[in-house]
Amino acid sequence: MVAQKGIPAWVIGEFVGTFLLVFFGCGSVCSAVTTGAQVGVFQVAIVWGLGIATAIYLTASLSGAHLNPAVTISLAMWGDFPKRRVPGYIATQLVGAFASAAMLYVIFGGAITEFETKNNIVRGEVGSEASAMVFGEYYPNPLGKPLATANPDRMCQWRAFIAEVIGTAILLLVIFCTTDLNNQNRPQILTAATIGLTITLLISLLGPLTMACFNPARDLGPRLFSSLAGWGTVPFTTNGMGWLTVYIIAPILGGLLGGAVYRFFFRLQYRNAAAG
Repeated sequence: MVAQKGIPAWVIGEFVGTFLLVFFGCGSVCSAVTTGAQVGVFQVAIVWGLGIATAIYLTASLSGAHLNPAVTISLAMWGDFPKRRVPGYIATQLVGAFASAAMLYVIFGGAITEFETKNNIVRGEVGSEASAMVFGEYYPNPLGKPLATANPDRMCQWRAFIAEVIGTAILLLVIFCTTDLNNQNRPQILTAATIGLTITLLISLLGPLTMACFNPARDLGPRLFSSLAGWGTVPFTTNGMGWLTVYIIAPILGGLLGGAVYRFFFRLQYRNAAAG
């Protein structure tokens, strides 16, 4: 399928879908951190979930609504998604996430600066992850404060890695199972809502610890933008190599794990049940 002006439909779908995912999700974090508009992790989590569901409903017929490199890679490994299309999908997702972060900065830039001034945060210096967290993710969750004031025992790197692997595995298992045509109890028109609510549940559980990524594009695109927008090396040094291991490698491994669980434990059982 080709959209107008020769732009492939999947490019529009993945760009717009990922843009919306980050706009609603990171937007809720921007609002919570800089204005206190959201109270508690659940309010941020439900905005993420509803935002993702909306993005899926809008773009699934164009690109399949992957909106996440972990989803694309897992579908290529365990599903029927063509492997040759993986690089294009991931690149488009990253561009969509970066563009969305830039738009959020245009909208929330004043609020971010005000927040930094009130809290004596100097952008680009140690401690400015307290404001950079509205774009990229950090562990333990800074909660709008410099990580130097947080208890590092609350979430170390290996625990954060495991949390992101398991969280992403659960997400991919839900995606595979809810879209399997042989699953007689699949939610059908409520598939996007089910996936969105799964994200809400996972963020409510893991968000206070790792900020709940599960999506390398969602993290890396905005993280790169924040580095260029004045935070400098902070987004890539605060957690050491955690930006790579916890927020890129872990979700990809988790996606593959979730797909493997579906492939070896669910798919055949769904087929057998459908056959009677």
